[in-house]
Amino acid sequence: MRRHVFERLLRDVQHVNPYFRQKWDRAGRPGLSPHQKVTIALRMMAYGSPVDSIDETYDMSKSTCLDTLEQFCDTIVQVYKNEYLREPNQKDLNQLLRKAEDRRFLGMIRSLDCMHWDRKNCPTRW
Repeated sequence: MRRHVFERLLRDVQHVNPYFRQKWDRAGRPGLSPHQKVTIALRMMAYGSPVDSIDETYDMSKSTCLDTLEQFCDTIVQVYKNEYLREPNQKDLNQLLRKAEDRRFLGMIRSLDCMHWDRKNCPTRW
């Protein structure tokens, strides 16, 4: 992830959710930094890192790892849902088609449209 993208994400998350602000314990020691919390959440999502490896690497308890991931996901939806987590409009589709044509990836939108088909014979469980 590029640095400016990470910094924007960090700033937006800190602004909306106090969970991602630096806190101090009763002994006056700093808790986990906002950078650590966001990095841990991103690492867990991007690499599918198990909580055990995060616990050992960043010295963060399993419950705190899971809380951080949940807080991060909820905050991301809250902050970016209107801008990024919406159905594309015609302007967005035209921009995607132009990019796809430039990269010789024709038929991109049609292949994505098939993702929402209901399949009547798909198994739902074993």
